[in-house]
Amino acid sequence: MSPSSDPPRIFDVQRRAARLERSERTLARADFLHGRAAENAVGSLEALMRNWPEAADLSAHPGAFAAALADSPAAERVGPVKTVGDRAARAGPGVTPPDLAAGSQDLIVSLMSLHWANDLPGALSQIRRALKPDGLFLGTLLGAGTLKELRAVLTEAELEARGGAQARVSPFADGFDGAALLQRAGFALPVADVDRVTVRYPDLLALIRDLRAMGETNVLAGAVRPLTRGILARAAQLYVERYADADGRIPATFEIVHLAGWAPHESQQKPLPRGSAKMRLADALGVREQTGEDGV
Repeated sequence: MSPSSDPPRIFDVQRRAARLERSERTLARADFLHGRAAENAVGSLEALMRNWPEAADLSAHPGAFAAALADSPAAERVGPVKTVGDRAARAGPGVTPPDLAAGSQDLIVSLMSLHWANDLPGALSQIRRALKPDGLFLGTLLGAGTLKELRAVLTEAELEARGGAQARVSPFADGFDGAALLQRAGFALPVADVDRVTVRYPDLLALIRDLRAMGETNVLAGAVRPLTRGILARAAQLYVERYADADGRIPATFEIVHLAGWAPHESQQKPLPRGSAKMRLADALGVREQTGEDGV
């Protein structure tokens, strides 16, 4: 009997869909990460002076990108932007919508969703296939450093109380592997950038409320043993002891991984052999040198 080629089931899609449904009513009060990701994506489009007539947003919460784009001069060069209307499809970001045929899109955006994919390389490959040649993908996912403080205190508190601990925070991808993941999926000119954000909260419960509001709580597959009040209280105590600032507020780290990659096309710049040094960095970036006559 040959082994199954199916990817491991890390996340429960139905549980994720339920979290999304609940968060649709609450995201507006905790959308700072989604807004930051959307502004970065729109900023990239503003820097690229070209049109994107066929565009799709595969984000679980597509409203953030729409809002950022509406306030940008790039809006007149993009769209109309298709979105995934079905919540179940948005919960499983490894599946592109059926109306996105191969080679049909100039631009695909997926913000704050791909860290929930059971098969991230496969999801990226599907996105690449849906792009036209020389089409652009802009993506954002949470990276491995996200909620490192919360992960540590929940694990320690549960170990003290029960002698064992379940995973309570998702195993996020390492941001430094982002470009390699894009290249593996067939993208050309892959770029990955890691943006670390520290948010300060009055206490652990305030952090948990924000995570619930944005739909980013635990959706790992399998049975979940609820945390008791005692374990949560101990975790809150450990959080303060280990990480609190002088004013008593606790920091929460979020690592946002920004991805960009192009569907291959013959017109794209080809990388030179390593060490050939035939082109200066300024030339590659299109930077015009300034002289003393410019007055700057």
